[in-house]
Amino acid sequence: MTVFGDLLHGFGTVLAPMNLLWAVLGVTLGMIVGILPGIGPALTIALLLPITFNFSDPIGAFIMFAGIYYGAMYGGSTTSILINTPGESSSVATAIEGHKMALRGRARAALATAAIGSFIAGTISTVLLTFVAKPIGNLAGQFQSTDYFAITLLAMVAVTALVGHSLVRGLLSLTVGLFIGLVGLDGLSGAPRYTFGTLRLLDGIDVVIVIVGLFAIGETLHVASKLRGTPDRVAPLEKGRLRSGYLSRSDWARSWAPWLRGTALGFPFGAIPSGGAEVPTFLSYSIEKRRARKAGRKHPDEFGDGAIEGVAGPEAANNASFSGVLVPLLTLGLPTSATAAVMLAAFQIFNVQPGPQLFEDQGTLVWTLIASLYVGNLILLIMNLPLIQIWVQVLKVPRPLLYAGILVFACLGVYSLSGSGYEVLMALLIGGAGFFMRKLDFPIAPVILGVILGPTMEEQFRRSLVISNGDLSVFLTRPLSAVIIVLTVLALFVPYLPRIIAKLRGTEPTRDRLTFGEDD
Repeated sequence: MTVFGDLLHGFGTVLAPMNLLWAVLGVTLGMIVGILPGIGPALTIALLLPITFNFSDPIGAFIMFAGIYYGAMYGGSTTSILINTPGESSSVATAIEGHKMALRGRARAALATAAIGSFIAGTISTVLLTFVAKPIGNLAGQFQSTDYFAITLLAMVAVTALVGHSLVRGLLSLTVGLFIGLVGLDGLSGAPRYTFGTLRLLDGIDVVIVIVGLFAIGETLHVASKLRGTPDRVAPLEKGRLRSGYLSRSDWARSWAPWLRGTALGFPFGAIPSGGAEVPTFLSYSIEKRRARKAGRKHPDEFGDGAIEGVAGPEAANNASFSGVLVPLLTLGLPTSATAAVMLAAFQIFNVQPGPQLFEDQGTLVWTLIASLYVGNLILLIMNLPLIQIWVQVLKVPRPLLYAGILVFACLGVYSLSGSGYEVLMALLIGGAGFFMRKLDFPIAPVILGVILGPTMEEQFRRSLVISNGDLSVFLTRPLSAVIIVLTVLALFVPYLPRIIAKLRGTEPTRDRLTFGEDD
């Protein structure tokens, strides 16, 4: 079947009434959590993971998760624009100009350019995903065990090096994740590892418990601990009607090019390890600011005081990155961000392994997921602006009640897995550890990657050694594996590029190291 045939089949499935309901529910949940400061898509999907155990068919669950991801990305822009508090790190660039626009009485224009830009970027990037994913999956089908080991290592090292403010802390977090992932019986020898004589640990620590503990419990405690520092004053929405148009002719003329440039940045950056959404949004903001000054436009001084290009470009880049994240996730089984790692765990719950065989073995699921991105994107556009007054009310929910409710829901979700208080206690312990990690500036994303990818990396490593009769040089004699391993080593130096470049130029570095967020 051709790509068009597969996609039409996917649309046929996602437009079924029940699946359409999951899409609306996912987008709505995503919008709500995206609007709430500090609660991102990773936390929401983690919170809902235990519920998906009750799904007989994974299609509905993944349609909902995709909607949550999309909705949360747009919801973050609403918080940024109206209260100057980004719901997630990828919305920080939007807050810089968007809130200034709101204070100048142009909140609706800022929200409109964010919504329309998100729709355009989401649609274009989903078209790219439609035509790129399957060929890459076919190419990845030729990978050998050494290549898989190398690319898994690259994903873990790149994310660890670029997330957080310290490479040492990132490596320690990764070590913790690898340790947790190895607890239980050895898959080859059957020998117990790191169980400390406890029978309950023979089956290992369920990845869902780790994810709920770190993201739903630990993150909620961390956000709640900063409650007093969160502003709650909402910028007023000026009077205006949707049918009269929130954007003037000048706004359209100034927005369309940043939308396209943001899309061009977001998709490829989303596909690389640790690229996520934060890097392309800040790049887009910098490019639009530089272009405005160089071009000598009518509004060069608006940057810093509410320039619409500074909202249009970053928001487009933010949404385009999501489809980019799905490329390595679906074709190689590699998560390039914390949220993607949580989604990978969701695949594994249903015994679905993303990778080169996914399009052959689970064609209906993957094409329905892609079709749901088109549908979810359209639902977002329809719901966003007409219902903006409702979304604003979400910001008025008392935060203590909200965070307490999340903690209770997380514990009930874990208990529903097996009816075991032991697993709830385990999730609370992991959540407590996650809270202190965040307080002490240890990144969480490497822990999740270590838990999920550690066993896979070990399996590919041991398989390679079996095939080569224990010869370690097999990882360097195959050209593709050697290139990826070299890239892995280079990834360790990427955070220090500003310092290296400044030293070569003989100047003082403008910043100590490159640091990217982990909540996208």
